[in-house]
Amino acid sequence: MVPLLQIGLLLFFAILMFAIIGLDFYMGKFHRTCFRTGTDEQAADFPCGLEAPARTCANGTTCREYWTGPNFGITNFDNILFAVLTVFQCITMEGWVDILYNVSPPGGALHSSQKASGGYSTSNHEELHHT
Repeated sequence: MVPLLQIGLLLFFAILMFAIIGLDFYMGKFHRTCFRTGTDEQAADFPCGLEAPARTCANGTTCREYWTGPNFGITNFDNILFAVLTVFQCITMEGWVDILYNVSPPGGALHSSQKASGGYSTSNHEELHHT
């Protein structure tokens, strides 16, 4: 029981570190999207930015705030609790691709390292205890 607790604490520490890094990189970045110019009609379903390397909006649309965000606002890095939940989603490899596409191109390195460290260690630990 004690080794399992130690591995759980180590995994939580890794999730917390990635959540803090995500807070630093992406706080408030998931609430802007492309709206049609002159209306409140949403034109895109992904975050945007005003300058590169963020995604920019097509002609006839503008990047504005007040979008709920991906997954009805649950997937974000606005506070530590949502950041931990988002990192946990990435490490379990359930829906992490959508988050990767939302933060690409600048977020590729962060998500690749999350997937490599978290995904490998949890699957490796599971294999060791089931054999």
